[in-house]
Amino acid sequence: MYRTKEQWRELLESELPALQDFTARNRAITAHYAAWYLQKPDLFKWSGMAAFASRQVGIALVFTELIHAPEQFHSLLPGERRRFSLDPMDLVRMATGMMLYFPSLLHEFASRQFLFSDLEIIRKGNNAIFSDIAWAHAAYLDGGIEEVGRLCGDDEKEYLLSGFTMIDEGARLLGVPDRETEAKQLIHEGNVKLLRHEQMTTLQPVFDLLSPLGRIVVSFGSDLDFSDAVHDGSKAQASFSLWSGYFETLTGKKSVTDSRDRWRWIEEAVLPVWQSVDAGFSGNSPLKSRMRSLAACEPAMIHEVKQFAENMYRIFSFV
Repeated sequence: MYRTKEQWRELLESELPALQDFTARNRAITAHYAAWYLQKPDLFKWSGMAAFASRQVGIALVFTELIHAPEQFHSLLPGERRRFSLDPMDLVRMATGMMLYFPSLLHEFASRQFLFSDLEIIRKGNNAIFSDIAWAHAAYLDGGIEEVGRLCGDDEKEYLLSGFTMIDEGARLLGVPDRETEAKQLIHEGNVKLLRHEQMTTLQPVFDLLSPLGRIVVSFGSDLDFSDAVHDGSKAQASFSLWSGYFETLTGKKSVTDSRDRWRWIEEAVLPVWQSVDAGFSGNSPLKSRMRSLAACEPAMIHEVKQFAENMYRIFSFV
């Protein structure tokens, strides 16, 4: 069955939670990337790396919701302004209220700063990447390179279509004797083109909207950690601030929001680490296990911490 690009997008959108369900939606997007990688680990290298990048965005979104938790709690704080009492239970309630009121003050301070507006921009960027590239993966799985070629617009031919064309050519050569090295190189270069499309076409306009402080915070937060996908003791992390230097990142001399700085970091740090991690994929590898967890939308510890914090605020509000 032939679909238009919009129909592919609508189909994929129907599989995601609503836009306002920030963390659940992010986990569903991450799950799609991980599932595609698991379907074709020899081909969909961009999708595998995107699963980890999307998870990193998810951690930031959870942090935002944690910052929101005191605000939600603050609306539940006793508003009746009780008269002062020496009753032991009243004193306990007062102490508990003061203890939980302090985080709400932190929330009010933080909300005036970077967090909410800039993280909202990052959230929209995460959605934009999925909308811009996910349909092509689904179309390729359904109808091959012909389907992707039929649907790509002129502005998608330079990187998106040429990337899938190289991946498809590499896939055809994988089974040809003495051409495996050539095939893998084509697949690698094709996925780099997808990455280039993501970074320059989709993500750069998003980064351009960030505040000056937001650009610094996002630069420090750009830290792809694959440690839970490799055997213990293996180095599997690509941090922008470690690559660029702490002082340079803090002063904005180098920024992940600058396309030149970001692409150099990707080429010199991110891609080598991801290639090393990806090379370890096998039937019982930590990478396969981690991808299965992501594809199943299993909550990471940070999501469990979020749930715990919300529950504690709710419990203490009734003390």
